[in-house]
This record gives sequence, C-alpha cells and structure tokens, in this order.
Amino acid sequence: MSKPIYILNGPNLNRLGTREPDIYGRVTLAEVEAMCRDAASGHPIIFRQSNREYELIDWVHQAIDEGRGIIINPAAFTFTSMAIMDALKMFSGPLIELHISNIHRREPIYHKSYVSPVATAVIAGLGTKGYPIAVRCMLDMIGTLPAKA
Repeated sequence: MSKPIYILNGPNLNRLGTREPDIYGRVTLAEVEAMCRDAASGHPIIFRQSNREYELIDWVHQAIDEGRGIIINPAAFTFTSMAIMDALKMFSGPLIELHISNIHRREPIYHKSYVSPVATAVIAGLGTKGYPIAVRCMLDMIGTLPAKA
C-alpha cells in the first residue's frame, strides 16, 4: 500500500463555512476533505484538524514515520509556532503550506510565516479550491499523479 499524504489543518478551520465567510467562503471542512479525497484519485490520505498545537506536532511526527507528503494549513500557528516549524523541518518529503486567503494581502501580522522557509511550496489565496490543487501538486511531487484520460 502507498504511504499516505497527510493533510493537516490548524485552529478554527473546523469552523469553515460559518467563520468569516467573506474571507474563507461557505465551504465546510467536511466538503474540503471530500474535494481532497476526490483529487487524490484513490491515493491514501490522512485528513485531520485540531485547535491544539501539540496535536498537530504529533501528527507531523506520525507523517515523518508513515507519510509520503504533508499538506498543512497551520492557520494562526503559521505566525506563532516555532514548535510546528521545528517538527516540519524533520520531514524529508515534500511539504506544501496552504492558506485559503492570500496572507500577503492581509494585515502585516499575517505576513511572516514560520512554515514557509521549510516548505517545498506555498499555495495561498485560492480559497478552498487550493486544497485539491495542493493534492494534485503533491501527487505530482511524489510521482503518483494519475494519467489523464
């Protein structure tokens, strides 16, 4: 069996669909997960969300041991968590940092990511549509992108 892609989501993303819909849209996290699974075309995915920093770190550690790639939307932890950054630095596979909004068009507090310097790629500002795009990019990075019909 192929090693899974870990898709990790940080604080408040469980509130997608109702939280600041003018910024984050009306798509729920459950709908995002379905979009990711569809984009993965059967490749295994571990999709998780937590409001707790330590839990995200534990999942990164799990991905280090068991995963092929990580797509992470650290949300607010992007700008505050050196601990998540340090955990991600230990991952040897491809790593995509993902943000629903364009963090560079927002207030200055959102401009300094601790994750970007350790990420293979960054996707920001595509809304929730960025998730399936990230999955397809990850499949390409790990060499399992299905051929187009």
